[in-house]
Amino acid sequence: MDIRLVGAAALSFLAVSANAYDVTDSFSIGAVLGAAGQCQEGLGGLVDEAGQSLEGDTCRGGMPFQLEMSFRPSERDELYALLGFAVDNGLNAVSPFVLAPWAVDLEDDLQDINGRGRDYLLQAWYKHTFTLGEDATLGATFGIIDSTGYLDENAYANDEFTQFMNEAFVNSGGFNLPSYDAGAALELALGDWEITAAALNIGENDDGNNYNFWGAQLGYRLDTALGEGNYRAVITGTSSAFFKPGAPLGEEPEGTEDGSPLAAEDTPEKTDLMGYGLSFDQALGDRLGAFLRMSWTDHEDILDYRGLYTGGLNIGGGLWGREADNVGIAYGYLDGANTGIANTNVAEIYYRFAANDFLALTADVQYMADAYDSGEDIEGWIFGLRLVAEL
Repeated sequence: MDIRLVGAAALSFLAVSANAYDVTDSFSIGAVLGAAGQCQEGLGGLVDEAGQSLEGDTCRGGMPFQLEMSFRPSERDELYALLGFAVDNGLNAVSPFVLAPWAVDLEDDLQDINGRGRDYLLQAWYKHTFTLGEDATLGATFGIIDSTGYLDENAYANDEFTQFMNEAFVNSGGFNLPSYDAGAALELALGDWEITAAALNIGENDDGNNYNFWGAQLGYRLDTALGEGNYRAVITGTSSAFFKPGAPLGEEPEGTEDGSPLAAEDTPEKTDLMGYGLSFDQALGDRLGAFLRMSWTDHEDILDYRGLYTGGLNIGGGLWGREADNVGIAYGYLDGANTGIANTNVAEIYYRFAANDFLALTADVQYMADAYDSGEDIEGWIFGLRLVAEL
């Protein structure tokens, strides 16, 4: 029997145990267990993990588990750790689409994280909060952090366990936000205004280069007769660690006649990446909410997309007598960045049925269409079920 399955079964028991949350007044444990299956209609170009062509519909599953621990020795101090484990890689491993059908950390994502040789430890940090005034605080965090915890948040499109599954509706790909590496963050709260900043050193990118990342966000919380809204502007950047293409699209860079490596002056030039964007969410009464995200990058030929535009609705289950349930509907258009893909259209709708305070079942339907500059376009439907237990 696979020891990973035994471990996952044991962890699932912990995930639904309500007695494990507040251990003491200063120490708490939280957990989330997800199990999802997704089926994709047969598409041209679909291959399995071994590179073999697949015919007909394809179904895959994955089971991620995350365990968090928080120790608060005082009201101003916190030590935090987050561990992640998973069984299998789901449909992400074989999907021909550019966007991941489930933007969760699965089995392969949790090993050799960012090329650091570290497995399973996602976050480990210390935070101290300074009181600056009656309505002003400053939080300072350092350790192994996740930039998405400080940048590009959204009330209705931010959590792959309880909200949308598709990568496009979790965080904006235009920012190239890194996770789970050494860094520091500042969070300044001034009444309804908030300024956050994060800086990380990432072990390696897809080019194998170590790089520095920084990001800043200005946010404003607006209370209206309709409800609360959050309006955020984000800017991000990196050090020069991303290779510019060394040849026109579709051509291989030329090497030396004897096959030896290119001279230093002939290797691809490195550049930085800059991203800009907006993230809005607004309640429209007690049972309806809307979100909008837009982001852009100033460099083509490196990332898959140079512009991302997504929006959608959250419909509360109180409309049909199920207060804890909700429906999410979203659409996104992603503009290609001269890397081969011209654009992507993506849509998703889900219904989340809350069985109780800890357990919820989500039925999810996605449609994606990738249009390429040359070659065959790919489009199709993905149907999924997601069961999540939260502590």
